[in-house]
Amino acid sequence: MSVLNQLFNRGFLGAKCKTCLTLSISRIKLLQNKRDVQLKLMRKEIAEFLQAGQEAIARIRVEHVIREQNTWEAYEILELFCEFVLARVPILESQRACPTELREAVASIIFSAPRCSDLPDLLHVRNLFAAKYGKEFVAAASELRPDASVNRTIIEKLSVSAPPADVKLKVLEEIALEYNVNWDSTNTEAEFSKKPEDLLNGPKQIAVQPQTQSRQEVREDSYSVEHPAASLNGKQGDRSLQSSASLRSTSFVAPTMIESSMRESKVEPVTEIKNTSVQSSDVLERARAAVAAAERASAAARAAAELVNSRFTSVKLE
Repeated sequence: MSVLNQLFNRGFLGAKCKTCLTLSISRIKLLQNKRDVQLKLMRKEIAEFLQAGQEAIARIRVEHVIREQNTWEAYEILELFCEFVLARVPILESQRACPTELREAVASIIFSAPRCSDLPDLLHVRNLFAAKYGKEFVAAASELRPDASVNRTIIEKLSVSAPPADVKLKVLEEIALEYNVNWDSTNTEAEFSKKPEDLLNGPKQIAVQPQTQSRQEVREDSYSVEHPAASLNGKQGDRSLQSSASLRSTSFVAPTMIESSMRESKVEPVTEIKNTSVQSSDVLERARAAVAAAERASAAARAAAELVNSRFTSVKLE
């Protein structure tokens, strides 16, 4: 049975592995040529942005340039590993375990295959290695376990994390020097040195608005809630004062009568009551007095208004 498995694995790994590795090498060369052209155009655009003073756009575009450069370098290493494994496929077929000298190349191909979407042939090679060495061997390389032997440069270049600020600044300076752009990097250095804001947790301190309501207003509001009659007295007094003030502003005849009506309608302000046990009869008496004062004030205002109208009519007839 072991002989059949060995023969099966030998035929399964040999021809298909050579075909997939050959296709991967050819595709990597095509992608590198295409990426070279794209990188030149992107670097030229960043130089134009720096020349025009649009540093904010250049800081964003440079991340894409760095990512493309890292991918190009990772593909270059993968191409060497694919050629190395392709030349030693017979050794892989003859041994059950992965040889020590091929362990880094095989593990790096397994790790890179799902992270290089434009190299689908590497996924087929990864599946062949899983059939040959088992799922545990593939999981160790994919999860970067201590004994995985994946190339450290490939791990760094295929990382999806954002590039550090010093790397971005260095690439921008290289682009400015390459295209002879007179660029001052002071603003960009200050922008890169800023700490990122914690947008999820929000601000650490809560601003407290100062209280604008005075103590006297609070006491009067609480007193008006406890004693509605007294608040009614104040409201009616305010209404009478507003009506008499409007008459004063519009009339030009008989100011003494209007002023006298205002004096009659004036209501004393509500003062702070320290003794909370006020008799209900006193409250009712004050309410009645306030109502009577308001009625007198309104009557005086009506009389003043009629007098003004009559004087104005007589002057108009003359």
